[in-house]
Amino acid sequence: MNRLAGILLALAAIVAGSVFFGWKGAILGLSCIVFFLLLQFSQLMRVMRTAQNAPLGHVASAVMLHSKLHAGMKLLDLIRMCGSLGVKVDPNTYRWTDAGGDAVDVVLERSLVTRWTLIRAADAQAHTGAPSDTPAA
Repeated sequence: MNRLAGILLALAAIVAGSVFFGWKGAILGLSCIVFFLLLQFSQLMRVMRTAQNAPLGHVASAVMLHSKLHAGMKLLDLIRMCGSLGVKVDPNTYRWTDAGGDAVDVVLERSLVTRWTLIRAADAQAHTGAPSDTPAA
């Protein structure tokens, strides 16, 4: 939800409550706002508790993460999907790596996903000139 729209809805709840029910309605509107904020905080803490127990920058499958990403995704949804926090590569870029060495670099702007790149382990070895695990014939 847009932040301005949320603020306007909160003010409208307080004003409507006070107009229709007096001071008791204003208290009810304020209580509803506080309840909504507590729900949001609880959701954030649940996601962070899950991410706390996982290794930093680890994801089960980088390819699956790459396929599920979309522009405009919120940071909270990204962390929930990965199950861990990303490793900071650049100021706005975070990386998640799987057990096979594949990685996904995600660029965030204002806590929203803007771009992402899949980095395959085989491609990274070919570009860096690192020796592969298979013996040469």
